[in-house]
Amino acid sequence: MLRQPEQGTIPTSPGSYQFYDAQGNIIYVGKAKNLRNRVNSYFGSKKNLPSRTQRMMQEASFVEWIQVRNELEALMLEFSLIKEHTPRFNIDLKDNKSYPYLAVTVNETWPRPTITRGKRKKGVKYFGPYGNVKAIRETLDLLIKTFPIRSCHNRKFNEHEKLGKPCLLFHIEKCSGPCVKKISKENHDNLVSDFLQFMDGHSKEIVDSLKKEMNSASQQQQYEKAAVVRDKILNIEKVLEKQQMVLTEDQNIDVFGTSGDQIEASVQIFYIRQGRVVGRKGLLLDRIDGTENSELAKHLIVEHYSTDPPRGIPAQILIETDPTDSALLETWLSNEKSSLVKIKVPLRGEKKSLLETVTNNAAEEFLRHRLKREKDHNSRSKALSDLQLALGMREAPLRIECYDMSHLQGSDYVGSMVVMEDGLLKKSDYRRFRIKSFSGNDDYAAMEEVINRRLNAYLKENENNKIEEKKRFSYPPQLLLVDGGKGQLSVAQKVVNELGLSDLIFVAALAKQFEEVYISGKKLPVSIPRNSEALYMLQRLRDESHRFAVEYHRKLRSKRMTASVLDDIPGLGEKRKNRLLNEFGDLAKIKNLKLEELRNLSWLPERVAFEIYEKLKLD
Repeated sequence: MLRQPEQGTIPTSPGSYQFYDAQGNIIYVGKAKNLRNRVNSYFGSKKNLPSRTQRMMQEASFVEWIQVRNELEALMLEFSLIKEHTPRFNIDLKDNKSYPYLAVTVNETWPRPTITRGKRKKGVKYFGPYGNVKAIRETLDLLIKTFPIRSCHNRKFNEHEKLGKPCLLFHIEKCSGPCVKKISKENHDNLVSDFLQFMDGHSKEIVDSLKKEMNSASQQQQYEKAAVVRDKILNIEKVLEKQQMVLTEDQNIDVFGTSGDQIEASVQIFYIRQGRVVGRKGLLLDRIDGTENSELAKHLIVEHYSTDPPRGIPAQILIETDPTDSALLETWLSNEKSSLVKIKVPLRGEKKSLLETVTNNAAEEFLRHRLKREKDHNSRSKALSDLQLALGMREAPLRIECYDMSHLQGSDYVGSMVVMEDGLLKKSDYRRFRIKSFSGNDDYAAMEEVINRRLNAYLKENENNKIEEKKRFSYPPQLLLVDGGKGQLSVAQKVVNELGLSDLIFVAALAKQFEEVYISGKKLPVSIPRNSEALYMLQRLRDESHRFAVEYHRKLRSKRMTASVLDDIPGLGEKRKNRLLNEFGDLAKIKNLKLEELRNLSWLPERVAFEIYEKLKLD
């Protein structure tokens, strides 16, 4: 058991602290302005600690710390230790794909542009990342016509240098022929410099220079040269058309948008240079429970700008939530950039709109990620196998049923049952239940009624093995999942036991607050890794059950509210009432109708129109 360090043994200086498990593995790394105050805060009342921290403290065996000179060094030390040891209770960031970059080998005698993925190398200038490789190939093809620097591999360059003959690219004016000395080293370096300047976003200066060159050639009646320069300008303009202008030309900004659920989040980073979107990057974030959004924002910024950011550090960073240690981060980034860097949460205007656009991109990417997981048979099989092992089931749960309750202060109490077979939602087997046995607010009683009705229907349909009469409740679930904690678990298990189905049906409960899974006979929740396919599957099922229950509850509530006003109007039967609602959409619009408008309905008698108007006017 972890003991609190002796009073006075912990220094009051800034630094990083590390919690270790019994095997000597680092399970959590943090940083502090005052190590003594921060470490001691973990040993106060457990009730004040987030669930994640409570679990970490249960697993920790000892704590150590490293002193540094200031808080900025503590921040950098924390990050380097996290990168080295990947502690399981720290946030985990990972690229969700390998994005293509446009790279220029400035370390070579004759620099060349190339498209690359993977690990970045020293002495190479990178641009991007780009959404897809086709976009950068088209961009490079257009730019090479304007800046004809060599683009061939070294082997081909050396081969043509020995032959003394240029390759086809020279003849189609996509290379200036440095291999055969058709261009001097100085002039080629100037072309490379212009290429790099353009890729850095300084397109206006390049275009202005080319226009001056074109006009000068035209005035000197060098029309062929002027036409060549004109074509270069057109190629640049085509590239600029592909780069969406989103802000004024002088703004360099990185925009971070996030979207996800309680387990994972998708992160999109858009790079704005000279007001144009010049690249983007996507990440997946393992969302540790109990972690504040401000802490996530801090981790994103530190992770991104500590590892050679592809577009450098901009003057401004837009993000949805103020990160923890925002002022400290700004100081660090300003030092790295050697000029002022600000982190902002836009509240209005074009920057707010831009942030919303990036966030929408993150939401779409997250949806694609979820759909990909659902369609992946291997992922589903692994999830079911992991779930079987984690819960201690005899076999993998090929059929899972999840139950949820929904109500508003005890009114319109409903229950939902959603079904998953072989890891896929089976909507044809979804069922809804209106609570009949009581009135008021009692989740346990509602849960007991719903599960009783479902399992009794199964027993009734299967009595005497009358296979020909089997209907919707003919198959029992291998896993019965309820939304809630120990209380809901006890109710469900009680019903299963009383009906003699405990050998057929395994019962579990999934608590929403901390994504904890409870099973009978264990006081503590079952440990299922937060980024595992098994927990993702349970969460998907529980969320679908909640959505289905809430949808039914809203439908009943809307129907009740509508019925309470339009019922008992003389001459307004069910057909006329439904037609009225279909034509005008909802009760609010009907209430706003004038008497003359109701009278003009050819299918509605004038007397009934008057009765409706009078009733709604008094309501």
